[in-house]
Amino acid sequence: MLIDGHLTSKDNFMRMLIFVKLITIISIAVAIGCGIVNSSSKAVDVKAPAVVNATEIESQTPKGFETAVFAGGCFWGVEAVFESLKGVKEAKSGYAGGSGKTANYEDVSGGDTQHAEAVQVTFDPEKITYAQLLKVFFSVAHNPTELNRQGPDVGTQYRSSIFFINDGQQKQATEYIAELEKSKAWPKPIVTKVVPLTKFYPAEAYHQNYLVRNPDEPYIVQHDLPKLAELKKQFPEFYVQK
Repeated sequence: MLIDGHLTSKDNFMRMLIFVKLITIISIAVAIGCGIVNSSSKAVDVKAPAVVNATEIESQTPKGFETAVFAGGCFWGVEAVFESLKGVKEAKSGYAGGSGKTANYEDVSGGDTQHAEAVQVTFDPEKITYAQLLKVFFSVAHNPTELNRQGPDVGTQYRSSIFFINDGQQKQATEYIAELEKSKAWPKPIVTKVVPLTKFYPAEAYHQNYLVRNPDEPYIVQHDLPKLAELKKQFPEFYVQK
């Protein structure tokens, strides 16, 4: 209310209250981590696909396609980036690096399972190569200089890793990291580990296509949608809107 052209103390209080609420909402959006999943998302869970090792992955990959496995923080955003690439048939969230006994979201989120949240990418090398996937991984999907974390998510489960399936992938990944280091593409040292894939454990169904099903979730809005915007900006020739 205006009295003699001035706001009353009540008006000032209401303005301050609204401001505090906005700050709180923004703070939650920034602080909330990948380890927190809303209950409505869990409600759509079904049995996860069968576990596969590196040899099985290659043998089960459809003819004309190849498979790669990347870990770069919360798998929601990494999966969404790779799913939005022309030539990618499927991107599947899961776990790699640990044992089958602990390959579930609750245990992995504790950070003591040796697992990393990872994404299995099935792609057509005639449309997009492994080298191009590496470029997207290091420039858009995550920050390769952050050790055992990505943004607000902290723990070894959020480490930067490339799980190679064959010698060719190991060679390409190792050489590309060396090129990035030599060119000083990042201001800090790259901490990405290139390690052999033993087994890939698909994550629970409520994690698959998480961004597509939860585009308005604060974590997605704050941390993952910007990745898609950057993907479209840097790689317009490969970007496909889902």
